[in-house]
Amino acid sequence: MAFAFLAMVPLVLNAQTLPPAQRSGNAFLSPELRAMQNDATRNPVQLWLEQGRTLWGAVDQPNSCFQCHGDVQNMKAVATRFPKWSPSKQQLINLEDQILDCAQRSGKPMKGLENPDVLALSALLHESSQGMPYQVTATPGDASQWQNALNQGAAQFTTRMGRMNLACTHCHDLSIGKQMRADVISPGHPTGFPIFKMSWQSMGSIDRRLRACFSGVQADVPAPGSQALRQLELFLKMRAQGLPVDGPSLRR
Repeated sequence: MAFAFLAMVPLVLNAQTLPPAQRSGNAFLSPELRAMQNDATRNPVQLWLEQGRTLWGAVDQPNSCFQCHGDVQNMKAVATRFPKWSPSKQQLINLEDQILDCAQRSGKPMKGLENPDVLALSALLHESSQGMPYQVTATPGDASQWQNALNQGAAQFTTRMGRMNLACTHCHDLSIGKQMRADVISPGHPTGFPIFKMSWQSMGSIDRRLRACFSGVQADVPAPGSQALRQLELFLKMRAQGLPVDGPSLRR
């Protein structure tokens, strides 16, 4: 069965008026974390944003982000369009993949999706898109491959896995609002990435968080950057279609 998403969820600025299934993970933060997130002097995400601005704004450095793209505000909405199908690679890529590709082409390669500079630039690009709705779509000529990837991601979301025999849907559709240890289960919308997770004491990508979910249900964990993770990310972004970007953000 093909999973087609034809209707856009209208953008609602007050997330608290949305039904729980349409709320960002930020709506499920504890009062303490929400206060920290709203206080720029205490929010550790600011360290990565500062580094991102430094990397981006190197006006006098050849092949810097600024030299190619100009001010980062020119990149508004870019974060809303990933993952997307790459015709040259014949596979899905997400924003961190794109940053790695750009760094490679500029002669300043970065190693790994969790590289601090990759996450700093990802955080900056997501910040520039804050408040804008996710608009992930297929590109002309790649609709078939894109739809197949979406179907694969949807199948992953509903397939039981691991020793705990759970699927994503059991938590993020059927258990929204319930307590899991010290957390309240959210719908799992990926609008807040990249995230500073307190238990990690660092920023992390959606790739890292999805792998942690596989580990949490004691399933085989896909390799970083695998197409299985990109397909699942695509489905999650389509499931959140129309919700606004509100990352980078904090998580417990």
